[in-house]
Amino acid sequence: MIRSLWTAATGMQAQQIDQDVVANNLANVSTIGFKKSRANFQDLMYQVYATAGALSAAGTALPTGMEIGMGSRPAGTQKIFSQGDYVGTANQFDWAIEGDGFFQVDDGNGNTVYTRAGNFRPNKDGLVVNQDGLQLIPSITIDPKTVTFTLQKDGTWTASDSTGTVISTGRLEIAQFINPSGLNSLGRNLYGKTDGSGDPVVGYPNSDSRGTVSQYNLEQSNVSVIDEMVKMITGQRAYEINSKAIQTADNMLSIINNLKR
Repeated sequence: MIRSLWTAATGMQAQQIDQDVVANNLANVSTIGFKKSRANFQDLMYQVYATAGALSAAGTALPTGMEIGMGSRPAGTQKIFSQGDYVGTANQFDWAIEGDGFFQVDDGNGNTVYTRAGNFRPNKDGLVVNQDGLQLIPSITIDPKTVTFTLQKDGTWTASDSTGTVISTGRLEIAQFINPSGLNSLGRNLYGKTDGSGDPVVGYPNSDSRGTVSQYNLEQSNVSVIDEMVKMITGQRAYEINSKAIQTADNMLSIINNLKR
């Protein structure tokens, strides 16, 4: 059987996964705090017929070997945590992290999960929560008399009443990971810790290489539509050329089958 049939098939499968990743990136081009993904691939094992440096029939060393590849396979998808663009808002509970770090929220089961989406709101009890109602960690409780909420770049926050009197104050903490690409994507703009990401290092913004916090701003998705469209086109062409390789191998087999005729 012609080997190129199976080799080209692996190429088509790889490009299909790449297109799935590109499609997900494009679908989240307007998602607050979204980080794009990239599909990584590896070549498969090689069939070795001759090793470079082996002796030929004449007793001389072969300058090159003979190796035939067996195609490609997906090695994983990697989150790219480059900074997204910022958009200004008029909401005092819209925050953006400028630099490295993640907001911490409780998933409702006592577990801490992480997010770059800073579109928070006070709930009916005055607790600051995200758009799914998950409570910010450490918790911030807004007094009903609060009129002005001020968040500094270092995470220090102050709640004041209509007269400007300070009602409560505190300091926000954010988490940092040595390998954020190893975080588990949970959906809903949330990430979970894994052995690959390492343990979170929690501290105040603008300290120990952590980013600062910007109030009245939201971080947009870091997806570039132009880049993703280029990837889509090149992936489509690669998928097409692999299908052509399968068709060519099939034609060659057809010629062999018809030799007797």
